[in-house]
Amino acid sequence: MQALQLEQPKAFRFIDVPEPAEPGPGEAVVRVDAVGICGTDYGGYLGKMPFFSYPRIPGHELGVEVVAVGPGVTGVAPGDRCCVEPYINCQRCHSCTRGLTNCCEHHQTLGVHCDGGLRRLFTVPARKLHLSPRLTPAQNALVETLAIGCHAIDRGAPTAAETVLVIGAGPIGLSAIEFARLSGARVVVMDMAPTRLEFVRDRLGIGDVLRATGTAADAEALRELTDGRMAEVVVDATGSHQSMSASLELCSFGGRLVYVGITQQTLSFPHAPVMHRRELSILASRNALSRDFTRIIDLIETGRIDTRPWITHRLPFADVIDRFPTLLDPASGVIKAVVEMA
Repeated sequence: MQALQLEQPKAFRFIDVPEPAEPGPGEAVVRVDAVGICGTDYGGYLGKMPFFSYPRIPGHELGVEVVAVGPGVTGVAPGDRCCVEPYINCQRCHSCTRGLTNCCEHHQTLGVHCDGGLRRLFTVPARKLHLSPRLTPAQNALVETLAIGCHAIDRGAPTAAETVLVIGAGPIGLSAIEFARLSGARVVVMDMAPTRLEFVRDRLGIGDVLRATGTAADAEALRELTDGRMAEVVVDATGSHQSMSASLELCSFGGRLVYVGITQQTLSFPHAPVMHRRELSILASRNALSRDFTRIIDLIETGRIDTRPWITHRLPFADVIDRFPTLLDPASGVIKAVVEMA
């Protein structure tokens, strides 16, 4: 059976791997139908993702169909279409016993810490499958991306009376926008790329967009837009340490700053004049919780989240090596690319 392995940064290769054995207790064998490509995959390809290890079979945004289940599995059956919660947690550590399965102390994400879904068949814990028969494989592959934004907005906990600023309109920023909008808050989006802001305005219907400059002018533009209040919740989805350090300046007094992007660089910001004076809260947001997947499936099924604008590029499994580098070019216009495995 063929799989796509990232042997080292910028070096994909097809390899042969054995088909999975019969599933054990609590396990399921799944057939992969669609795989979403996200910033983590791009970071792994470029060697910039801090949690990525090599060699690795990527793929953690997955639309699958169950092929076989092991003893004791009751939630899914062969033939069921599902999305995958790719965060494999130990169920025993202090975080897991408190329900914080997204930040398990021994956490393994499929396709990042352990091999993922860029192969036709593989075995997963059945408890990580979320039944979603009404979604297409590509929609199922989008659920995990949306879950990241869902959890980030939950961390910021905006109310309908507040303003949420999302910095960075890539796929993770777009997922945060979806849930910021569902909260009833006013949503403002900031990005350096005019094409992304056009997408947000024209395809998602967000009227308040600001072109980021990386200078003090960004705070002034937001101040003018919000009558001096700034944003009660700021979600930084850029992964840029410069943006993440400067984003405190965009928070209102008593505001909450949520870091959902990841950087390996050190962040620095003034404490007394900004963080302390405004009594800001800084929050990290990692992965998502099982309940987020259940919620998102329902939101897509009922039409409250429209996935149609999201998928801009589709590529066959056989073409990934040749076409993957082109997705890194901003001129490609990619928002979300999906690998079709059939």
